[in-house]
Amino acid sequence: MATTYDGLPISRTPPFGASIVVSCFIDGHRRYLLLHRAHEGPNYEGDWAWTPPAGSRFPGESVDACAARELAEETGLSGVLRAIPDSDHDWALFALDLEIQPEIRLDQEHDRYEWVSLADARLRCRPDAIVNGLNLVASTHL
Repeated sequence: MATTYDGLPISRTPPFGASIVVSCFIDGHRRYLLLHRAHEGPNYEGDWAWTPPAGSRFPGESVDACAARELAEETGLSGVLRAIPDSDHDWALFALDLEIQPEIRLDQEHDRYEWVSLADARLRCRPDAIVNGLNLVASTHL
């Protein structure tokens, strides 16, 4: 059975997990929340270093519950999540659109976070699958 990095079981059926693109307005501009994964150390900037909140779905867990759980675990946030239609049925995509900058409470999986412009998020996030998700959510803001 497939497991998460910390040994928890992952659903055998898609979607295998969810990403939640969180945005808010800071000084009149929409900013996107990126989390830096702590696994490779604070200076790591390669694939999966910077991502929106995301995580694997447990066996029997609904994808909506997975998204809400991962968001709460990784950031301390909750709210009304908006499902984003996506051609990738293996991983679900959600958005959380906020009016003001919330307080973020990081879990031990991440060592820092930043609120960045869409252009900066596109530069930092790798691989392209992450950028594609950011672009899909951003296109719903226009």
